[in-house]
Amino acid sequence: MTLTPQSCISMVPIQIRKDRKNYIIEDELSGEFYEMPEVCIDAIHFINQGKQLGDIEKTLKQKYPAEEVDLLDFTQQLLELGLVQEIDGIKIERNQRENSKLGSYWISSNVGKFFFNKFSFALYSILFVINLILFIINPDLLPHHEDIFVFDVMALNVLLWMTFTFTLVLIHELGHVLAMRAHNLPTKVEIGHRLFIVVLETDMSSVWKLSPKERNGLFLSGLCFDTVILFIALGLHIIFPEAPKLAVGLMNLAVFDIFLRMLYQCCFYLKTDLYYVFENITGCYNVMEVAKQLIVKRLPFIQSDSREETIFNEEKKTVFLYSIFYFLGIVITIALFFVFYIPEIIDAANQLLPGFRQSPTSLAFWDAVLFSLQIGIFILLLLYSWRKKYLKI
Repeated sequence: MTLTPQSCISMVPIQIRKDRKNYIIEDELSGEFYEMPEVCIDAIHFINQGKQLGDIEKTLKQKYPAEEVDLLDFTQQLLELGLVQEIDGIKIERNQRENSKLGSYWISSNVGKFFFNKFSFALYSILFVINLILFIINPDLLPHHEDIFVFDVMALNVLLWMTFTFTLVLIHELGHVLAMRAHNLPTKVEIGHRLFIVVLETDMSSVWKLSPKERNGLFLSGLCFDTVILFIALGLHIIFPEAPKLAVGLMNLAVFDIFLRMLYQCCFYLKTDLYYVFENITGCYNVMEVAKQLIVKRLPFIQSDSREETIFNEEKKTVFLYSIFYFLGIVITIALFFVFYIPEIIDAANQLLPGFRQSPTSLAFWDAVLFSLQIGIFILLLLYSWRKKYLKI
């Protein structure tokens, strides 16, 4: 169908909300959200009044002389986004999926408000500071790479670590779910990945219904629950220093897991919860893409096929600051590998490799076999996550 300056279009039902710099458009049918500047919002208002595209363009060029206004191109973009319902009275077929109607409505919003309100956020902040003070006063509470080896049997260590980590990550995601429900927003939890680590992810796409200030609480809600668990683990460690070996091992494992995951939150290149807080505070919602573009431009031996992002002058300081966090995250990741992961792999290998040379009737042999099977399951979950993300399944 050909668009002309005399064309009139109608749009699908949408909601428009003012954000920090621009506006957020919500497609009520698909549940998708888009960021648009003021000139686009004015164009949409004129479109909804039934004006012709050519007349709208003339009006906007007078109002925004510094902007490049092209209504035919803008309408084509709306078509690609599935936001156009009719052109000159002819209905447009939508290729987008209808809103999947995220779940979790069975969780009452009152339950969410109990855990996330202005008083609880103050409590979470206090506990976070207390945790920092405890680490400073007693550095022995900091995790060590040996903390993952609670048992002498490696297969039991992996089973415990996987179960423990899954439980703690589930608690983290429960924080996000309850925070969403506190605002009566739908959500769901799915399997994802960060680098080579299989993780659970809470769908928080509906946060765009909220104001920027309210969004930060939802992004930080998982860390709030992590802070509580870390405080409990450190407190038990201090109160019961002579606890049984298994209890001490579990407390150390909890500190190890939560402490490292909190450090990973500083790795902005992984799009962590803190990354989204940074985006939300600055109002620059494509900061990662723009920063990567600037980095690639300064490294001429790297070619990028990604779409070029528009960089506005007011965003350059934000992008520069993000670039610092980006490289800091890479440094943290490398440090974690050398301080924790590589020593763990070496210790595990030293214990397991001799087991394959033992008799099938020995415990060492079956420990090595079961450990290998557990790692295989982990790799399969990781491959499933990659397949789901990159093949859009």
